[in-house]
Amino acid sequence: MELSGVGVWSQQLRYGDKGQAAEAAAELEELGYSALWIPDVGGPVFDAVGNLLGATRRAVVATGILNLWMHTPEEAADAHASLTAEHGDRFLMGIGVSHAPLVDQKEAGRYRKPLAAMTAFLDGLDRAERPVPAGSRVLAALGPKMLALAAERSGGVHPYLVTPDHTRTARETLGEGPLVLPEQTVVLCSTREEAREVGVGWLRNYLALPNYANNLLRLGFSAEDLESVSDPLFDALIAWGDEEAIRRRVDEHRAAGADHVCLQVLTADSNAFPREEWRRIAAALP
Repeated sequence: MELSGVGVWSQQLRYGDKGQAAEAAAELEELGYSALWIPDVGGPVFDAVGNLLGATRRAVVATGILNLWMHTPEEAADAHASLTAEHGDRFLMGIGVSHAPLVDQKEAGRYRKPLAAMTAFLDGLDRAERPVPAGSRVLAALGPKMLALAAERSGGVHPYLVTPDHTRTARETLGEGPLVLPEQTVVLCSTREEAREVGVGWLRNYLALPNYANNLLRLGFSAEDLESVSDPLFDALIAWGDEEAIRRRVDEHRAAGADHVCLQVLTADSNAFPREEWRRIAAALP
């Protein structure tokens, strides 16, 4: 699967009103966004994928990510085969191991040996009656071992909450060929104060998760940066400002080796579809 340009990562497309999600998806495709990414923290994710595929004609629809603890490989492979048969080769299965505090909430101790769990899940996708081709799946890889597994067993990586420096590391690890598809969070605003008002609380939720915290420490940030949500950390993870500031960050990821960048727009109302912001950003992109 070839994927380039800029996409949208949106929890509203996943958990918002189904009709509004379909209407927004159709407009996003017309605006030129090449892929629509949705999260998976419970519920009928494949129904949501089908809703977006049905509302579009060309755009790739991707899970960012499919939580492997919530699905069997057989279920995932069957859903992929059925959706692909109906809508063409436009469903990209992003797969991830999520985070221990989230997975263990319902079943303590379930989250263990994430690399082995991912390997087993990929084995199951390969053994399924209707396998998911390696090129139709990417891994939510942050650390070196998961990046290496992605290079061997998938079409590339979808790193979330990362910087262009991480994109560069991912490209160096994967080499040429596999896709590097980072998520980039953005806030359209005039000042850092406005951006922090929208983004600090959102960011703290992620910094409390060990996988993200450890990755940022590997990238050179300090424990104090994470504890205080320092300006350097905030600015590195959330691109804020006008449309040109957003475009510059996209260009930084591309210069670092990204094939495609998916933008997650934050606003003061986390439940509202940020359709005006999507329009403004699309108009500034090449």
